[in-house]
This record gives sequence, structure tokens and C-alpha cells, in this order.
Amino acid sequence: MTIKTKRVYEPVVATDGYRVLVDRLWPRGLTKEAARIDRWMKEVAPSNELRTWFHAHMDHWDEFCARYQAELQDSDALNALRSLISENEVVTLLFAAKTQDRNQALVLKELLEKA
Repeated sequence: MTIKTKRVYEPVVATDGYRVLVDRLWPRGLTKEAARIDRWMKEVAPSNELRTWFHAHMDHWDEFCARYQAELQDSDALNALRSLISENEVVTLLFAAKTQDRNQALVLKELLEKA
């Protein structure tokens, strides 16, 4: 099992494996055909409240991670994602954020790899 992260705007490559969008909102300016997403799991994305808070407090990365992990704890959405990952050799978690070093896909990846 391999979990990757990638901006949804980057070109699709064969090594992406099963592509899962983990954003609550659909990425701006991107058609479903161009995105080539296998599954959109908006229920595993940060809540609207947390997403709004983080956009206003991008310098509080550690607090965002803690809040997001608390939202995910024992959630059906996270369990569904774990199940999906166990069924696929490679899964790429897709995100729309411009910040490649601070986004929810990285938090999810770390959380999933710990299990």
C-alpha cells in the first residue's frame, strides 16, 4: 500500500493509482473530465468551520493539524477512506490548495500511515 499526495491541478500520471479528492469544495476552474478523479470524499475533508479558520490562520499549522485530527477521530469517513486504501495498491490524495507543504491531504496521509 502506497499513499501519495498531489495537487489536483497537476497532470494525471499512471503512477497516481486510485485518485481521491479530499477537498470539501470542488476545485475552481477544473472540469470533472480534466480532474480524472476516481472518488470525491468531501466528507473526509475539514469542516467548513475549520477550513475557514485555517485560511485566516495559516501560520497555526500545528493547531490546524490537531483540530483536523480531532474531527476525524473515529469518523465513518476516515474508516471509509481506510477501507478504500486497503483495496488499492496506490492511492493518491488530491487537494486544491496552493500550499503543498500545509494542506489536509498531508494530515490525512500521516494519520493513515500511522494506523
